Amino acid sequence: MALSTRQSLAQVVDQWFPIKSDDGKPVANLRLPVELTSEVDELKGLIRIGAKQPDVTGVEFYDYNCSFCRKAAPELENAIRMDKGLQLGLVNNPILSAGSKEAARHELAILKLAGSETARRFHLKLFEVAGRIDGAKALTVARELGFNPEAVSQEVKAPDVSEALEHQLRLAASMGLAATPSFLIAGTGILGYSGVTSLTQMVGSVRQCGQVAC
Repeated sequence: MALSTRQSLAQVVDQWFPIKSDDGKPVANLRLPVELTSEVDELKGLIRIGAKQPDVTGVEFYDYNCSFCRKAAPELENAIRMDKGLQLGLVNNPILSAGSKEAARHELAILKLAGSETARRFHLKLFEVAGRIDGAKALTVARELGFNPEAVSQEVKAPDVSEALEHQLRLAASMGLAATPSFLIAGTGILGYSGVTSLTQMVGSVRQCGQVAC
C-alpha cells in the first residue's frame, strides 16, 4: 500500500471490520458516511466496468505510480470478467506525484473523447508501462491506442477535465482514503490492496449479509 504524507501509521491499522489480506495481515478499513458514499454516483470522470446490472458494486481509488495499484489492475480485471454480477468504478486519486496527476488528466481526456470502454483499455495499458508514469508516457499510450496526440493534449488542458480531477481528489480526501489503492465496498473504505482473494471474499460477504464481513 502506498501512502500519502498525510497518512500516519496509526491510521493504517484501524479496523471497522476484522478483515485480513491474502497474506493474513489485518487490513485497515473504516465505515464511511452515506453522505460521502452517495457522491460516487454523481462523480465526474468515473469509469464503470463490469456488470451493467450489478448485484454488488465497488470503487477503486488509484494512482498510476502506485506499485500496488499496478499489481491490482490485471487481477481486478480478471475478477470482473469472472464475476458477472460485479461492477467496479475506477476513480483517480493521484496523491503520489505531479506525474500521477498528469497521467490522471490524460485518462480523463481519453474518457471524454472515447468513452468508458476505451478509457478502460487505456487504464490497463498504462499500468503495463515500466518506470515512473507521467504525462509523456500517458500520451504515448494514447497514441498507441490510435488517438491524435494533439487532440488528447488539448483535452488534457480543458477546464472540465481539471474540474473532474479535483472532484475525485476531494472526495477521496473527504473519505480519508490516503492510501493507494483504496476501495469503497458496501459503505466501507478499504485502505490498501488486500489481494484479489480477500476482495472476492468481501464481495461474497456483501451478497450474504450486506457488508464486507459477516
